[in-house]
Amino acid sequence: MKAVCVYCGSSPGRLDVYAEAACALGQALVARDLGLVYGGASIGLMGLVADTVLQLGGRAVGVIPQALARKEVVHRHLTELHVTQSMHERKTMMAELSDGFIAMPGGIGTFEEIFEIWTWAQLGIHAKPCGLLNVAGYFDALTRFLDHATAEAFLKPPHRALLIVEQQPQALLDRFASYQPPSIRKWLEPDES
Repeated sequence: MKAVCVYCGSSPGRLDVYAEAACALGQALVARDLGLVYGGASIGLMGLVADTVLQLGGRAVGVIPQALARKEVVHRHLTELHVTQSMHERKTMMAELSDGFIAMPGGIGTFEEIFEIWTWAQLGIHAKPCGLLNVAGYFDALTRFLDHATAEAFLKPPHRALLIVEQQPQALLDRFASYQPPSIRKWLEPDES
């Protein structure tokens, strides 16, 4: 692995522990010589992860669509900044630049990004690890829902297992380092019924 994509809030959230976790994740990335790929903002958890990586001499690559460059207050001191024309172009570029994907606490955009990239893993579009950094139980209700969806046979257990969940950055990155993509067939072949 050379770079990890981090999806997270452009807000710091309600609890100080979210900011602490963003800094801890930045430190863990630099300690493992992993570059950061993220949404390019200078505010919220996004800015904290990037600032931590940069302060420790790491590599931080931002990818932000033109429409959000002002709204999310683009980070001007990154190793690289890519300004895209659309959200779709942004997400594609982030996926291409990354060897794994982590969602930290965030809102609708964070949820959408991790679910899309996890879906791509399920479909075999990529074979990179996807995970949730479950800070202070932020994703507890979501993981219970995903387990419910699995129990109700809308989500297959091997596909559920593609989304790694850990509470500490080091533990999550350890699992990423040893990740072996499973061999999962999603669809029937044309001659099968």
